Amino acid sequence: MASWISMDEACCLLGVRPQTVYAYVSRGKLEVMPDPADTRRSLYRAEDVAGLAKRKQAGRKHETLAANTLFGSEPSIPTALCAFFRGRPYYRGQDAVNLARSATLEEVAQLLWGAEQAVDFSSSASSMPMRSGKPGRVAAFTGLAALAADGHSTRGRLIRVLHNEGQCLVGQLAISFGAQPGCEPLHLRFAQGWKQSTQVADLLRTAMVLLVDHELTSSAFVARIAASTGASLPACLLAGLSTLSGPLHGDASGRVQALFSEVERLGEDQVVAHYLSTGLPLAGFGHHLYPDGDPRAAALLALFEPPEVIARFIQKVTTLTGLQPNIDVALAALVAHHRLPVDAAFGLFATARSIGLLAHSLEQLGVAQVIRPRGRYVGQAPDMTQAART
Repeated sequence: MASWISMDEACCLLGVRPQTVYAYVSRGKLEVMPDPADTRRSLYRAEDVAGLAKRKQAGRKHETLAANTLFGSEPSIPTALCAFFRGRPYYRGQDAVNLARSATLEEVAQLLWGAEQAVDFSSSASSMPMRSGKPGRVAAFTGLAALAADGHSTRGRLIRVLHNEGQCLVGQLAISFGAQPGCEPLHLRFAQGWKQSTQVADLLRTAMVLLVDHELTSSAFVARIAASTGASLPACLLAGLSTLSGPLHGDASGRVQALFSEVERLGEDQVVAHYLSTGLPLAGFGHHLYPDGDPRAAALLALFEPPEVIARFIQKVTTLTGLQPNIDVALAALVAHHRLPVDAAFGLFATARSIGLLAHSLEQLGVAQVIRPRGRYVGQAPDMTQAART
C-alpha cells in the first residue's frame, strides 16, 4: 500500500522549497492527494519523493550518469513499448496483467509491433529450419544460429516485410520448444505439443502474455545493440535470447525448479531453515521493480493451485522473509503442477519474450545511430616515456 507524507517532510527529504515540490507535481513527477485530516493541506506519495531524492543525490555528473545509465539507475533509451506505472507493467499504455486475462500472444504481438495486419505465428510460411531430434533450447538456438549466419540486414526493407519475417521466427521458435506445427493460436499449439487440455492452454496463454516484455532488460538492450548495427532479425533475436538464457535473467525459473526439487525431497521446513540460517538467497522471491509484490506472479498463481508442498513452501518463505514470489516462482509452479517438460518454463519465457525482443529491434531501426557505449579505463597507466623513445 502506498504511503503519503506532508509538504514539510517532502521538502526536508528533497532539500527544496515548497515551490519546487509544486513544480514536481505539475510535471507529473510527484503524485499528490488531499490530506484526509485537513482538506486545506496536501499529502505527497512517499515512493515518488524517495525516487526523486535518489536521482538528486546521484547528481548529473557525466561519469555518474554514464555508469547509472548502464547499471539501472535510470533508463537511457527512449521506448514506447513497455513501462511501469504504480507497480504494474504496461504494453503501449495497456495494463499487461489485464491483457493477460483474455488476449492472445498474436494480439499482443500486433500491439507491440504496431502491425497493420493481424499477426500469424503459423509455421506454414516459415523459413526457419524445422527442428530435428528432441525439442528444447538446443534445437531453438541451433535453428536461430543457422538463420543468423546468412540473414538479410534489416536496413532498406519495408516494415511489413520485417513483420512477416518476425512472425515466422516466433512461430518456428515455438516449434523448436515443443509446440505443435499448425495454424491455431500459439498457446493451443503448445498445449497440443505437450499433450495438455484446453484449460492448461489458457494458463499457458496467460503466462506468456505476462512475459512478452519488461521494458529495457539486459536482453532487450543487447537486441537493440544488434539492431542498431543493421544486423538481421534472427541475429538480433539470437543476441537477445542468448542473454535471456542466463540464470539471473530468463532462466531464473530453472533456479526455482532446482529449489522446488529440494523442497519435494527434503520438505519445506528443512529447506527454508537451511537457506535462512546460511544467508543464501531464495531464488524467485522479491523483485526490485515490485517492492509490494510482482503483479504478474499474483495474476498467474491465482489461476491454479501449486502442488501442496510447494504451496506450503511459498507461504513459509513469504511469512518469514516478507518477500513475495515473483514470476519465476509462478512459472516454475505451473510447470510442476501440470508436469510439463523439464525445459518448458524457459521455452515459454523465450518464446513469449522473443516477441518483445523483436519489438525492441524494430523500434531501434528508427534511430540512425549505432549504440556504442564508451569504456572508462581503470587499468594500469601506460608508460608514455617508452612510447616517446620509440
